[in-house]
Amino acid sequence: MKRFLLAVLMAAGALGAAPALAQQSKVGDWTIEKRSQDTHCNASRGYKDKDDENRDYVIVITYSEKAIVIVMIYDGWEWERAGEILRADVGTDDADIMKKAKWEVMDKTTVRGIFEYDQSMMDRLSKAKRLTIDFDDDDDDSIEMQIPRAGEALAALKFCEENRK
Repeated sequence: MKRFLLAVLMAAGALGAAPALAQQSKVGDWTIEKRSQDTHCNASRGYKDKDDENRDYVIVITYSEKAIVIVMIYDGWEWERAGEILRADVGTDDADIMKKAKWEVMDKTTVRGIFEYDQSMMDRLSKAKRLTIDFDDDDDDSIEMQIPRAGEALAALKFCEENRK
């Protein structure tokens, strides 16, 4: 749970957020949060995968009119250097989202991607059941994260963003 909160704080921090928590709602196993001192909302989901040694997986998505931020935590990663920039192809179960996207290592188990806002990217994410990050020349650290009900979660995130004032 500490990693889950850390991911939410990192995503919020990327858009200039303060760490105070306020309102929360649920969509399936997604949490939609609005922070009292933040101008942005977050959609987050965490789970354990019994088929992967019961490892923790966490994803946090937040956005503004300028950027989409995705934070991914996987306790199977062992990144060596915070601040390192990685390149990866990003896709869903049925569509490529972008090639050679930049991801920043936040700590040994966490990466963050900050992308220019693109509605087509949000549309692809909303239809997805899985998000894949295929790191260049590093099959061991590439990941497939389950994101069921992403469309509903992103709709709730959009509602939160539109009503955050």
